[in-house]
Amino acid sequence: MAEESKPAPAEEQSEQQSIVKAGEVSQWLTENDFAHESLEPDHEGVEVIKVEPDFLLPLCTALYAYGFNYLQCQAGIDLGPGQQLVSMYHLIKLSDNADRPQEVRLKVFLPRENPRVPSVYWIWKAADWQERESYDMFGIIYEGHPDLKRLLMPEDWVGWPLRKDYVSPDFYELQDAY
Repeated sequence: MAEESKPAPAEEQSEQQSIVKAGEVSQWLTENDFAHESLEPDHEGVEVIKVEPDFLLPLCTALYAYGFNYLQCQAGIDLGPGQQLVSMYHLIKLSDNADRPQEVRLKVFLPRENPRVPSVYWIWKAADWQERESYDMFGIIYEGHPDLKRLLMPEDWVGWPLRKDYVSPDFYELQDAY
């Protein structure tokens, strides 16, 4: 009789900790065949979903139709020198009969060199200046954005100031100052 090999207690515990229970939104996305991955909920218990750049627009359109009609925040995140950049979207489902609005965060992980993701401006107009800020500070290119240009830094600024590997210049010379 062959003996079954069981994982050691430490391995079993590690396996159980690495499995993330899908939240309500993730379950709905899975039922409707939207490619995504559930991540650990954030520190406030908000569900976090990882989305590939190619699937962002179809998934966001579906979430909008599902009731997530408010983009509270869009932000860029730098995971560290040599690591990926993240475009994060905090969505809220506002409804009259809920004690508390339903929330979900989407994260799109992008390569550091040539980070490109579709713009969600055409779904939520609130993404306009938020995507421009992420472009200006992190260099994330939002394809399809109607006016993607610097927002906080001068148009001729070189580099992305909020990247963790950014080296601040010693000075900035104003050209064409009036």
